[in-house]
Amino acid sequence: MPHTQPSQPAWRTSSHSGQSGQCVEVADLGQRVGVRDSKNPAAGVLAVSREGFAALADRIRAGDL
Repeated sequence: MPHTQPSQPAWRTSSHSGQSGQCVEVADLGQRVGVRDSKNPAAGVLAVSREGFAALADRIRAGDL
């Protein structure tokens, strides 16, 4: 049976990021959401729970952060 590579996450940036280059990328990692620096994706990935990411997004939308 041939060896297959696991599919790569589909990284995306927010449409609100603008052109400043100061943004993060997110990807669906199954049970978690991956977050990485768009300028340096090789630096690593922070994987957070879906609930934690949703709470963070809610706080950002509310202007708390």
